[in-house]
Amino acid sequence: MKTISEPLEVYQGQFGQFTITPDDLRGVKIYRSGLVLSALSFALGSGLILGRGATPLILNLLTPLFTLFCLGLCISLITIHIYLIPLHRFLQVCWGIGSISAIIMSLTTQQPLALLIYENPLTLFGIGFIFVALTGIYFKEAFCFNRLETKLLTPLVPTLLLGHLGGILPLEVEQALLGIWAGLFMIFALRKILQPLTPDIGDKSVFAYLKEQRTTSVS
Repeated sequence: MKTISEPLEVYQGQFGQFTITPDDLRGVKIYRSGLVLSALSFALGSGLILGRGATPLILNLLTPLFTLFCLGLCISLITIHIYLIPLHRFLQVCWGIGSISAIIMSLTTQQPLALLIYENPLTLFGIGFIFVALTGIYFKEAFCFNRLETKLLTPLVPTLLLGHLGGILPLEVEQALLGIWAGLFMIFALRKILQPLTPDIGDKSVFAYLKEQRTTSVS
């Protein structure tokens, strides 16, 4: 027996009308699931190293947790809605550079990855691109949704990483910033779960207009 589906709600965008489909909503859910996976992995890893110290067991656990963190970030970068396609691609490329760097480092050393990075700050010139991509998500969310936690995370992440790279931050300060980062990341991910789905989709008429402009310029 066939059922008649309800008509989709029509929205008025900047460049015309559009509808939000079940696939659009599914994409938002996947985007948020990636954020939750990344935030949980990052918070657990940070909690272990800050609470238990750099024991061999903890250091070895950080590598699979970092892998899950990167996987979640990859999922989010694939499904995030960003009007500027070059910016979207730039963040994805940053993730790719950082992830390839992490794989190469893991395969070419017997040290746990976290210890290698901590003792050799110059490795951030490779693996640090992962966090450039993450900061891009924070910036996008801060700009689009005016969230306090992402406004704080956007400058916090480069401050911690560049401070470690330059060797200018005391250990206590690095630990404090790491703990704040993990806590704010979890708050961000959990708040995203509670947020209505449709705002994450944005104005689809803008995407359609930009796509049309690209097609016209190519032809």
